[in-house]
Amino acid sequence: MTLKWVDSLEIALELLEQYPDVEPETIRFTDLNQWILALDCFDDDPSHCNERILEAIQANWIAEK
Repeated sequence: MTLKWVDSLEIALELLEQYPDVEPETIRFTDLNQWILALDCFDDDPSHCNERILEAIQANWIAEK
């Protein structure tokens, strides 16, 4: 499965699996962006990311945790 920026829930689930001990509400968006880009299953243009997308991913991560 290949993830794109629009797959906020799936990205959040991948992050939860990769970083189970992280409290997602404390993460900086710069770090969140880098962690997403580093996911093996993520393949999208880094320039297509914005604060709204990162907020959606973070909100899903918080909800799933």
